[in-house]
Amino acid sequence: MYADQPTIRRILTELGDTWAVVGLSNNEERAAHGVAAILQRFGKRIVPVHPKAETVHGEKGYASLADVPFDIDVVDVFLNSTLAGPAADEAVAIGAKAVWFQLGVIDEAAYERTRAAGLDMVMDRCPAIEIPRLS
Repeated sequence: MYADQPTIRRILTELGDTWAVVGLSNNEERAAHGVAAILQRFGKRIVPVHPKAETVHGEKGYASLADVPFDIDVVDVFLNSTLAGPAADEAVAIGAKAVWFQLGVIDEAAYERTRAAGLDMVMDRCPAIEIPRLS
C-alpha cells in the first residue's frame, strides 16, 4: 500500500533528479551514507540535510530543508519514525514532488497528509534497492 511499483518507478524515473537526504552526515557507518552514494551513481544529485550541515559525497550540506536555496524533487528521510512526520511536512512546505521514507520508517498520518497535499510518497522501502530493479 505504501510502496506500490508504479509510484516507486515514477519517483525514481520521472519526478526529477535532485534528492534531499534528510539525516545524511559524514558518518560512513550510517545507511544514509551508502544509499546517497548509490543514488549518485544512478545520476541523482544528493543534497545532505542534517543539523551539522556537512559536505557529504562532494555536495554541500544544509541544516534543514528550508535552508536549501534551490528546488528539491524528492525528500528521502533517514530519521526515526517518530521524527519523520515533520520532515514530510517540511517537504510539502518547500514544494517537493515526493517523499521517500526509508526501510523501517513508517508514519501513516504523515503518509496521509503528504498524499493529501498532492505529493507521491513511499514508506518502508530503500531507493538503493529499488533503483537497480528498474533496469
